[in-house]
Amino acid sequence: MLPLIRSEFRKLTSLRSPWLLLAAGPLIVVAGITGLVESGGNVHDPAVQRAALAHVGLAAILTLIFGILAIAGEYRHGTITDTFLSFPDRGRVITAKLAVYALVGAAVGLVCAGVAVAVTAGWWAAKGSTFQLSAGDTWRTIAGGVAVNVAFAAIGVGLGALIRNVVAAVAAALAWIALIEGIAGQLLGSGLARWLPFYASEALGRTSIFGPVRLLPQWGGALVLLGYAAAFAAAAAVTTLKRDVT
Repeated sequence: MLPLIRSEFRKLTSLRSPWLLLAAGPLIVVAGITGLVESGGNVHDPAVQRAALAHVGLAAILTLIFGILAIAGEYRHGTITDTFLSFPDRGRVITAKLAVYALVGAAVGLVCAGVAVAVTAGWWAAKGSTFQLSAGDTWRTIAGGVAVNVAFAAIGVGLGALIRNVVAAVAAALAWIALIEGIAGQLLGSGLARWLPFYASEALGRTSIFGPVRLLPQWGGALVLLGYAAAFAAAAAVTTLKRDVT
């Protein structure tokens, strides 16, 4: 397994475009927090501080795409053949990709968390308020955002292995987030919709894009999102073993 993991890391260090994609994560965090404050957010309200830090979880959209590129990108460029010839155990290949990209997702989440803390503290100081870093609520929000980045990276790997076409996989993921779950929330009601993956990520990251809905508790969102990540990983492993490379 270690040679597989080292091979995945070598592939990552030889590519530029995925890292440019991930570099947009901190920019999303900065823009989101700045927009929250400039739009009239009350920096003296602890809930607004939590909302600012919750932008860490929004960067997970990029780690989702990054995970898709992990394997769908190899199918696109034809390098997946060399990968499977070098490491014939396809199940191990998928496992190694899941491990490496989950680690990268964690790293991205931590970087975004650091940026979120710095930007939030800067805005709070500029507005004459005190940034409460030591509050337990603050750390739960940060940890949840980092965990969402990890889970979405793993889900992206599974989705990329299932669909194998980069454009189709990315389009399906974004359409699900932007359209399907929003529509499902209106049709099913939050009682059922909160079990869907993006709603679960909102519960884990302690934010809400689709407006005020009844989300799962944070620990519930974590378990549901872990379940989705495991399901995508298992489906990816099974289909990869059965399919021809071409």
